[in-house]
Amino acid sequence: MLKFIVRRLLQLVVVLFILSILLFAWLRALPGGVVSAMLGERATPESRAALTEAFGLNDPLYVQYWKFLSRALQGDFGVSTAVQSGKPSTEILVERMPATIELSIVALTLAVLLAVPLGYLAARKRGSFLDNISIIGSLVGVAVPVFFLAFLLKYVFAVELGWMPVSGRQDVGNATHITGFFVLDGLLTREWDAAWDSFKHLILPGIALASIPFAMIFRITRASVLEVLDEDFVRTARAKGLSHRVVRGRHIMRNALLPVITAIGLQTGLLLAGAVLTETVFNFGGVGEALKIAFTERDYPVLQLLIFVAAVTYVLVNLLVDVLYAVIDPRVRTR
Repeated sequence: MLKFIVRRLLQLVVVLFILSILLFAWLRALPGGVVSAMLGERATPESRAALTEAFGLNDPLYVQYWKFLSRALQGDFGVSTAVQSGKPSTEILVERMPATIELSIVALTLAVLLAVPLGYLAARKRGSFLDNISIIGSLVGVAVPVFFLAFLLKYVFAVELGWMPVSGRQDVGNATHITGFFVLDGLLTREWDAAWDSFKHLILPGIALASIPFAMIFRITRASVLEVLDEDFVRTARAKGLSHRVVRGRHIMRNALLPVITAIGLQTGLLLAGAVLTETVFNFGGVGEALKIAFTERDYPVLQLLIFVAAVTYVLVNLLVDVLYAVIDPRVRTR
């Protein structure tokens, strides 16, 4: 098992190295170059020369890449020009990341807790009303755009009914913030009203963000369980008189989990894409909202950092999926 993890970690280093080259090349391939993209219509010969000198763009490409890589390894991705002008992009990431992680945890938890059991039940009761209505629900989850669902939930439950907060992360003004995770901060400081208020702010955006992961995980769980149910070893286990719980846990779900784990891993990596729209609708103040501003305003120091972090997160999630594969199915370790 240890050799398997070490091999995957070495592959991770290679992937991140290639990613850094692609990110470096992308910045140099911007229309008109980095300087023109950042200065826009404000560009003057003096400002272009100053920025070119500051970025070391007169150096050979391999020197520029080495400087870029050295700064990246030190956590220096430059200073924001639009999201929070004059502030280091790493500080913006540290401030905003807890909000996105908190929202992603809620969305993924909702998706997994609903999709996996429902997918199993739909497969066991194939062709029933539950199966048909679940399939329709999953199709709606895939077909309805995240931003539209977010606006719909916000209008119905926040604006019209007033059951949920309209936007933001917290309404309690004097709450103590320690970690940046507002719900956790409220629990740690025993400010129960702040914790509950923060949790309520997570419900609507969490449901909106969970719609697509729920649909994908449900459909893959259902298909995987259906495939396993027809296997000979399941029929043999039942013929031996094993209890339904043992057959379900040891033979059906254990073998059906591999593609489900893959789906969960992929959806975890893709949550940031949905968070951009969801956080914008609910003015959530997370990484997704910062990414949207950085794209719109050409804030490339923030943009390159967020893209790099998103890619690293995706790679790490896939590493975790590989490890879980090896735990569930030891045959994977030899591949």
